[in-house]
Amino acid sequence: MNQKWDERYSDQEFAYGKMPNLFFKEWLPSFSPGTILMAADGEGRNGVFAAAQGWNVTSFDLSKEGQSKALQLAREQQVTLEYIVGDLEQLSFEKETFDAIGLIYAHFDAEKKSLFHRKLDSCLKAGGIILLEAFSKKHLHFNSADPRIGGPKDIDMLYSREEIQADFENYEILLLEETQVTLNEGKYHIGEGAVVRFIGRKKRV
Repeated sequence: MNQKWDERYSDQEFAYGKMPNLFFKEWLPSFSPGTILMAADGEGRNGVFAAAQGWNVTSFDLSKEGQSKALQLAREQQVTLEYIVGDLEQLSFEKETFDAIGLIYAHFDAEKKSLFHRKLDSCLKAGGIILLEAFSKKHLHFNSADPRIGGPKDIDMLYSREEIQADFENYEILLLEETQVTLNEGKYHIGEGAVVRFIGRKKRV
């Protein structure tokens, strides 16, 4: 899998552009900066944006090429972030370390998705925030109509509101919706798509 992403990120051009995802850009400033973990952060457009907003950012991704591009972008924007290359299955984060987690098009293998969500939940502090935007199961129709929009072709890697509610059942739901969007993110997210959006606050036990 990392070979695919290394190849995609090896081009000089940024695969998904340098600008942050619009949903993430809109909502992150609603919360006071602290520590944030950016999952599957690719070339770092969202992690770098968070750092520019005053967050202490830790990003991870499978791709060494993605790390290189992210650090390049961070230098351009005159911010810093920690970027770890590795599979979440092998990575280890201390429990209740982060104030927020960003999951922006972080699509995991179907059999690992819920497991990874639980692992990420364990390293979020009580009262911490998850911000998620990902392609919904309805997205397959849009992908078939126009492949430029991108996204997994395996429906089990796509999201539903019910899955989000099940995986993050110990959260206060601030936003949970399925909606249609028009993306213009680099050359791999272009056109109409269907997404799930979730903002949740981890409940205090």
